[in-house]
Amino acid sequence: MVIDFHTHCFPDKIAAVAIDKLSRAAKIAPHTAGTLNGLLESMAQNGVDCAVLLPVATHAGQTEHINDFAAQLTEKYSGMILSFGGIHPDYDNYRHELSRIKNLGLKGIKIHPVYQDTDITDCKFLRILDRAAELGLIVVTHAGFDIGFPGIDRCSAQMIAEVAEKIGAFKLVAAHMGGWRQWEAAIRYLAATHVYIDTAFSFGRITPAHDENPDRKRLQMLCADDFSRFVAAFSAERILFGTDSPWSDQGGTADFINNLPDLAEADKEKIMGGNARQLLGTVGN
Repeated sequence: MVIDFHTHCFPDKIAAVAIDKLSRAAKIAPHTAGTLNGLLESMAQNGVDCAVLLPVATHAGQTEHINDFAAQLTEKYSGMILSFGGIHPDYDNYRHELSRIKNLGLKGIKIHPVYQDTDITDCKFLRILDRAAELGLIVVTHAGFDIGFPGIDRCSAQMIAEVAEKIGAFKLVAAHMGGWRQWEAAIRYLAATHVYIDTAFSFGRITPAHDENPDRKRLQMLCADDFSRFVAAFSAERILFGTDSPWSDQGGTADFINNLPDLAEADKEKIMGGNARQLLGTVGN
C-alpha cells in the first residue's frame, strides 16, 4: 500500500487564487490545480492508495473551521484521504481544540512555524506539542527553510532536536527530509533522535516559474547518493514517502525512491507505506 504522508489541497472556491499566490511567492509551478479532485486524479494516475492532507492555519481564527473540514473529508473519503488537523500558536483554547481533534478521529496535526511566524522553540508551540504528545497525536512540522520565504529560519533541524528533547518521545515528523536545504544539519542533529522525516519536495531539480529570468537558477536538491546517506543515518524505518503535492509530482517522487539501486525492496516498501501504516494505525483493507 502506497501512502503519501505529505499533501495539500484547497477548497474549490479558493484553490485557483491560493495556488497562484503561493506559486508566485515560491516561483515554482504546481503539478495539480490544488483541489481535492486534482489530488485524487494524481493519486489514481500514480498508484497512490492513501494521502495524508496537512492543512496549515495561517491565523488563529481558521483553526476550528480547518478541523471541522478535515474531519468531514476524512469521513467522506475513508481510507483514501486522511486529513490531519491544524492549529495556530496564537489560538488560546489549544488544549480543548487538540482534544477535539482527537475526538474527531483525526490522527495528528500540522504546524508550519514559517507560515505561522513563530519559532518552533517558542513556548506557544511547546505547549501545543506537549498536549499533542499527551493525546498521542502525530505532529508534522515544516522543517528547514521555505522556498517562498528565503532566509527565514524558524524551524531548523537543531531547533527541532531541542524540541524533541524537551517534550520527550512523541510522534514527530520533520518534513522535507528533516530540514529543507539544511540537509547536513538534519543528519547531524536529528539522526540520533526519535524523529521521523518525510521525503516531500526534496529530490531532483526545481525549475522556476513566474521568474523574470527562468534560466537564471535551477535549485539542486537531493540525489540518490544523498538519500543513501539518510537511510544509513536514520534507517529506513524512520523515513516516510511524501511529495508535498501539488508542489512535487507524486509519480516522480515515487519513481525516484523505487528506482534507487542500493535500497533493498523491503526498505522501499517500508518507506512507501509500511512505516506510515504503523504510525497511523490500520489504513485501508
